[in-house]
Amino acid sequence: MTAVSRRTFLGAAGAAGAATVLGSRLAGATPWPAGTTAYVGSYTSTPPAGHGLDVVGRTGDDPALSAVRTVTGIPDASWFDSSHDGRTLYVTNEGDPDGAVSALDISDAANPKPLGSSPSQGAAPTHLSVHASQKFVLAANYGSGSVVVLPIEDGGKLGAATDLQQHTGKDRQAHAHQVVTDPSGKWVLSVDLGADSVYVYALDVATGKLALHKQVTLPTGTGPRHLAFHPDGEHAYLAQELRPEITVASWDSRNGEFTPHTVVPAVPPGSTGDLFPGEIAVSRDGKFVYATVRGPNTIATFTVDGSKLTLASSVDTGGNWPRHFALDADERWFYVSNQRSGTITWLPRDASTGLPGKAAGSLAVPSVNSVFFA
Repeated sequence: MTAVSRRTFLGAAGAAGAATVLGSRLAGATPWPAGTTAYVGSYTSTPPAGHGLDVVGRTGDDPALSAVRTVTGIPDASWFDSSHDGRTLYVTNEGDPDGAVSALDISDAANPKPLGSSPSQGAAPTHLSVHASQKFVLAANYGSGSVVVLPIEDGGKLGAATDLQQHTGKDRQAHAHQVVTDPSGKWVLSVDLGADSVYVYALDVATGKLALHKQVTLPTGTGPRHLAFHPDGEHAYLAQELRPEITVASWDSRNGEFTPHTVVPAVPPGSTGDLFPGEIAVSRDGKFVYATVRGPNTIATFTVDGSKLTLASSVDTGGNWPRHFALDADERWFYVSNQRSGTITWLPRDASTGLPGKAAGSLAVPSVNSVFFA
């Protein structure tokens, strides 16, 4: 499956309109630090062509995002992570057949300076994360179903790959969709949509080599996309793209054991039509889990009670095909990347109930896929 067909999977992207702000300041909103900066990724090779990497800003007590500048030379930017010191930004360049990962100096947050890129050794890298050791960037090549390890060199630049792990699907072609370090920093987990699996690896930080510890296979056709860990480090939640469900799992960091045990619907009973979960995240206090669902175009909110997850609400994102969302640093606003409508919408979050409100505004970004607060 090519990068373009992955992006247009389940339907073609629609045209984006002119940049607009549909709503701005909300009564009683708490002031934000001036000049808050975020980074937006969009597809440059998928019509309508996106910008690649945009810098956006937020000012004062207004949650609205406004465009600051486009960073040239960063094609098909689709996922971000940053170094712990906040000085370097890493972004996937989702090319097919030749993907790459770019590094940028963000010492001046509003003026990223490209540091170069390194081949991802595969097709359509769709996700990356900086390893807990801060010595490597890990990336998932969706198109070729592999995970690559890229060393971080002096100044934040990336070197040539130290390892590449190839996944193999039993019923479908492997499509690695995510790779993250667990909360303990001991294990690396990769979620593969095509192989219906979660792979658990150990990374040797001296050599940059991954060793497979365990492959956890889910039911055929589950299509796991992304997982998010609970702050307690003992639970994880897995968004399934091909079924509108969230799998709850226990996580034993001592032994590297990922154990799925409960499946929870991500949509209300009786929902029909396209129902495809996208992104998943857990609130900082661990009381809520959130997931976007493409088709109904909602954010699903789940309450957490120990190992039990309960669907509490489904709220319209105010856009079409919510591929990704991010909470800002204070967890007061959701920022949703609606790919088909080409919009980032922002929705308020009630701190006591955890529930999102109605979309309060929108910024147009053609073929948008993600927003990242460094």
